[in-house]
Amino acid sequence: MHVTPFAWIVTIIVIIALLAFDYFFHVRHAHIPTLREAAIWSSIYVGLALLFGVAVLIFGGVDMGSEYFAGYVTEKALSVDNLFVFLIIMSSFRVPREDQQKVLLFGIVFSIFARTAFIFLGAALINSFAWVFYFFGLILLITAGNMLRPETEDSHSADNFIIRIAKKFMHTTEHYDGDKLFTIENGKRAMTPMLLVMVAIGGTDILFALDSIPAIFGLTQNVFVVFTATVFSLMGLRQLYFLLDGLLDRLIYLSYGLSAILAFIGVKLILHALHENNLPFVNDGEPVNVIEISTFASLAVIIGILVITVVASLTSKKGRAQSAIAGARRHAINYLDLDYTADLAERERMYDKLRGEEEQLKKLDPKFKKMVREETALMDLIKRAHQEHDAFLKQN
Repeated sequence: MHVTPFAWIVTIIVIIALLAFDYFFHVRHAHIPTLREAAIWSSIYVGLALLFGVAVLIFGGVDMGSEYFAGYVTEKALSVDNLFVFLIIMSSFRVPREDQQKVLLFGIVFSIFARTAFIFLGAALINSFAWVFYFFGLILLITAGNMLRPETEDSHSADNFIIRIAKKFMHTTEHYDGDKLFTIENGKRAMTPMLLVMVAIGGTDILFALDSIPAIFGLTQNVFVVFTATVFSLMGLRQLYFLLDGLLDRLIYLSYGLSAILAFIGVKLILHALHENNLPFVNDGEPVNVIEISTFASLAVIIGILVITVVASLTSKKGRAQSAIAGARRHAINYLDLDYTADLAERERMYDKLRGEEEQLKKLDPKFKKMVREETALMDLIKRAHQEHDAFLKQN
């Protein structure tokens, strides 16, 4: 269906207004969102995305509406996986908790610009070269295979090539100066880690786009649907980060679910490429009579895989053990890092979480205790956190 310029203009104005509202009313003044605040605003952004989908369904028809919802669900699932990497980057740069919102909003805005460019580039290639469907399908199949490989925090190290170049040519401070990108140190202008973390987030966003854009083009070639489903999946990602903090460790099977989804869409793209084939070395340049997977079937498969993945993760004893171990390590490190946050309520929240996770570690089944790598180091971290907390109570 053809989308009028008026619809494009209204949509873009709404998106800009939402981003501006997010900045001026939530991010401009540094603070740590409460769980309630994160839950309410996450629900609002999801609700807005669903309402927009209903509008697409009404004005664009059933096919266009189902394409939007399939694209939105897929991109939202991929964006949750991206939060794992954001968490690692934030930890690597020791970003103060109250300033993490601004970094995330920058990442979202940068991602919208980057993915918009990829969307129009992808649309131009598809319109000019039918073989691009083969290429996109192959990318998704390779990505699906790569997601099955075990990853460590080093896999997403923030100390990448761009960061090393930036540090080499510009004087960089070791400490943050609020949310400033540059500061004055010893009378000289210096770059703060805040700018470096934004560069790291922006770089990873570009890599994410290389996976997500082919995925949604596998569900629809309508540029308006691709654009809006992608953007609305990113809106509210900042609130979702704080809402899912801690729960991310529980989703131990998410990578398997996303791998299955990307492989499914990759196969769908290749089937579509065969159906539209014009490559001379494939069936003499003639279309191949193969089955094509409908958008409704795609939506059902995607939702089904996600439901199975989430339920399996949340009910897994291994998932609960992994969550307790990772959470205890993270909260102990953050509590001991005095630069992490100046908010006393946040430090108390971290300590309470650490105590709860410590109790869970004591109750672990012996076979899961083997999951604790460098157990002595972890126990030492927890002990030091207790000592720091006791010292803090004595001073106050």
